Amino acid sequence: MKSKLILGSLLVSALFAGMGMSPVMAQSTHTPVIDRSQQAIEARIQQGLASGHITPSEAQYLYRRVREIQIRESRFKSDGSASPQERQQLRQDLDSLRAEVEFKLANPRVVAQQPDNTPGIDNRAFEIRDRIEEGVLSGRITQREARRLQRRERMIERHEARFKSDGVLSRQERRQLRSELMALRDDVERMMRDDRRPRYNR
Repeated sequence: MKSKLILGSLLVSALFAGMGMSPVMAQSTHTPVIDRSQQAIEARIQQGLASGHITPSEAQYLYRRVREIQIRESRFKSDGSASPQERQQLRQDLDSLRAEVEFKLANPRVVAQQPDNTPGIDNRAFEIRDRIEEGVLSGRITQREARRLQRRERMIERHEARFKSDGVLSRQERRQLRSELMALRDDVERMMRDDRRPRYNR
């Protein structure tokens, strides 16, 4: 009788342990605090851009830092879990970036807002960069292809800077920038849909 009770107790303990492990395993890649920190930093960058404490080029650099952390986070989670050490590294990276953003926001220097800002064009460029990085991570875009696409994106940036150098961005120049970005985006999306290349897990 006693042995049956012990056996039953062990079975119940194993059952509860198994039930307790499932949520833990499911949450092994769940990083809500880190995700909220990233969102808060992006919101602060946007505030600085709107107030003139952060220039468009500084914002571009800071957003690139955010994307680098996001890529690192995705790489850490790619094996199904994010270890305490990896989480700590992400928190340190975010703390460093947050401090840099707050330093710029505390700077009394304010950049006069240019009447010829191009938020739509700039946002489209950011989205294309994200898709290129996503393609590299997924294996649909090779490093060589990514470098070629990034060269095209930098060329568009140079065109934009040249167009803005006289202080005016004409309707025709805006149209050209949008056309170049759309062509680049279409090429990126074509590569993302292309199944010609074996995936990492094949």
